[in-house]
Amino acid sequence: MGTGIKTTAEAIESAALCDAYAVHVDKKGNITSEKPAPEGFQAPDLSKKSPAEWAYERIVLYIKKFEETLDSDHEVGMGFAAGDVGSLKIQGMGYFAPDVVTFYGEDGDGSKMQLIQHVSQLNVMLVAETKAGEPEEAPTRIGFKLAQDLEDAKKS
Repeated sequence: MGTGIKTTAEAIESAALCDAYAVHVDKKGNITSEKPAPEGFQAPDLSKKSPAEWAYERIVLYIKKFEETLDSDHEVGMGFAAGDVGSLKIQGMGYFAPDVVTFYGEDGDGSKMQLIQHVSQLNVMLVAETKAGEPEEAPTRIGFKLAQDLEDAKKS
């Protein structure tokens, strides 16, 4: 869209599209973050959080708490209620305001997976996944890393 006249819906959509954020944690615990919105969009009014951002922040807290209950042989995963699709080992999360939350990870066979969910349909079932790798390796804990990333983002 150019600088011409926009409808209210177009203005709202343009403002929302640039408010997106995702963070990934690799198997070594390294954090990478991204802003999947295209360059050139106007930043939205950040005085109010979108439903996606609110959902993202709260799920991070749930994951962190869930991980506190796991032993050293398990990591957090996400089960699916529909059909026999198994589960997703959560390796990252993101949101795309105003209303989409995304989960990044892999299935039990190590195949890459991504779930894109509208906040109105959001249900997250956290499950204990048997950790991959050598038995002596520490399990990956992303809840703390995601929560720390949120705190760091608030400070900057």
